[in-house]
Amino acid sequence: MAEVHYVSQEGLEKIKKELAEALAERPKISAAIAEAREKGDLSENAEYESAREAQGLLELKIANLQNLVANAKVVDASQLSADKVQMLTRVKVENLAAHQVMEFTIVGETEADFAKGKLAATTPIAKALMGHAKGDVVEAQVPSGVLQFKILDISI
Repeated sequence: MAEVHYVSQEGLEKIKKELAEALAERPKISAAIAEAREKGDLSENAEYESAREAQGLLELKIANLQNLVANAKVVDASQLSADKVQMLTRVKVENLAAHQVMEFTIVGETEADFAKGKLAATTPIAKALMGHAKGDVVEAQVPSGVLQFKILDISI
């Protein structure tokens, strides 16, 4: 069974756009391969090898994007509740050891951008927070050890 990829509608549209752009590259790479092939001996043709490598990377990218689209489950923010941490909720937490307050939105892996406050649901911290309510203290197993977070607020 394929792994479900949770995304917002905006995130799905971004993936579809990236897929369309990658598909549009196919004819260009095919033309580059044909042009390099015309130059003769393929065993010592760096342009041909480079174009074939680019084609392989593009096909891998296309396959990955098609998989994401095919297995995407759009999470509708209007159907969410701020009672518990879940996909697309904004959560404000305090790292109890560092006394540092952080705020981020839990998103699908393809939309994650920590610098913009978007934390992938697959990260240890997000996994630990999921399903918990305001006021709960949760422990997250991270590479550096165990961190404790108190959930200060949840919003949509």
